[in-house]
Amino acid sequence: MPENVVLGPRSWCYSSFSCCHYRSRRDCGVRVGSDSGIYHGTFFNLGPDGEVEIGNYCTLVGAIISTNGRVVIGDYSFIAHEVVLADEFCAKPPGTNLEMNPASETNPPAIVLGENVWVGARAVLLKGARIGEGAIVGAAAVVDCEVPPFAIVAGNPSRIVGWAKHE
Repeated sequence: MPENVVLGPRSWCYSSFSCCHYRSRRDCGVRVGSDSGIYHGTFFNLGPDGEVEIGNYCTLVGAIISTNGRVVIGDYSFIAHEVVLADEFCAKPPGTNLEMNPASETNPPAIVLGENVWVGARAVLLKGARIGEGAIVGAAAVVDCEVPPFAIVAGNPSRIVGWAKHE
């Protein structure tokens, strides 16, 4: 694993192959909270300025995170098979001369998932996706907008199809 990947207590990553296309030069390119699992098939395709924050008690099963910006995933989130989180329409090839953006405090996240979010298989979350707490993203949905807390979205483009019950 690259030196600037930090796994929290009791968290694990299935394989260092998840970082085959990892080029982040950030002090901490990937930070995983405690008790989270990064399962087989998950890839961090990060550019030089890429940064990913994953909360506590999260599960990523074969997700592909492709960013040269910031992606934030809240606590207790579940990301299913072959979900793509991408903030650009194409990846930048290695050797591309990119200037680093300012520190993450002044670099707003391109994609944000709140706490207790579920993302179904093969969904695509694009730049501008803001998934509210407790929301559910249906399989194969394409999201590039704000999803209210506890909404259920589906389709391409995504639209609200229901509301998750919460107490």
